[in-house]
Amino acid sequence: MHRVLVIGTGSIGERHVRCLQLTGRAEVGICEPNRAFRERVAETYNIGEAFDNLDASLASQWDSAVVATPAPTHIPLARSLVQAGIAPLIEKPLAVETDGATELLTDLAAGQLSAGVAYVYRAHPALGAMREAVNAGQFGKPLQMVIVAGQNFPTYRPAYAQTYYASHASGGGAVQDALTHLLNAGEWLAGPITTVAADAAHLRLADVEVEDTVHVLARHGAIMASYCLNQHQAPNECSLTLICEEGTARLDLHEHSWRWMDRPDAGWTQGDCRAMKTRDDWFTAQESAWLDTVEGSVPPLCSLEEGLQTLRVNRAVLHSIEARQWVDLPQEIEA
Repeated sequence: MHRVLVIGTGSIGERHVRCLQLTGRAEVGICEPNRAFRERVAETYNIGEAFDNLDASLASQWDSAVVATPAPTHIPLARSLVQAGIAPLIEKPLAVETDGATELLTDLAAGQLSAGVAYVYRAHPALGAMREAVNAGQFGKPLQMVIVAGQNFPTYRPAYAQTYYASHASGGGAVQDALTHLLNAGEWLAGPITTVAADAAHLRLADVEVEDTVHVLARHGAIMASYCLNQHQAPNECSLTLICEEGTARLDLHEHSWRWMDRPDAGWTQGDCRAMKTRDDWFTAQESAWLDTVEGSVPPLCSLEEGLQTLRVNRAVLHSIEARQWVDLPQEIEA
């Protein structure tokens, strides 16, 4: 049994608590300054160790910790954990600025610890199976990628206007909240994004001014890509299509499946992957993969370096929206 501290018990922190317990491999403690949140989660999930500050929580021994606080606090908290010898799984996005990232990488190297960024799409078996087929060369060289997604955000986060979402500075808006998942998944399939041009607007969500609709053109090196997202449509859907020289692969995340076609009008062939019955199954797979990383058997699903790359893409997209121009990114991750 691993001892895992979950820092922050908002909606995503609570999900981490629940899904860590569902692995059957973790004894979970929580750190949450809000007394009402802390007491409710501790009672609901029978948490024996519940702390109101990080210093108090670090007096106990932990194998790892999940950082599920607002994005601006992620890197400082992760550095405190690493300096205490605790491996951090950091919620997405890694941060809103890159400040402190290089120092965190140095701390990890000095402590010989792993860190991961919780881009949960990488834990989905359909995306993983599709990626394996693409990397094995089943469809030839990738040429183009098209990602289209949307959902009615208030249905799933009714209190969004009173949370981090209302401000870019706290990690809010569609780019840092939802699009970042798609950007990271796209990079997992097609390699790092090297240049972007973006447009965005606030079209519908009440009581906020941040963007809720985003269009992005991107280059992953030679691979052309487009990303289209809104947070106000009725269907909760996400489709990713990768067009290659010898076939096309498509992920339908909302159906937990992927398929492929290698001849015109031949019909789709269903790809194999492990079935997902609930959204918690998906997140439990992420927690289990992280515990494997803590044990040293596998690298993290999304490394800190990869999370830093996606953070840079987030920033480039926001800059492109403001400047209304193409923005180039460095092709190499700075260590």
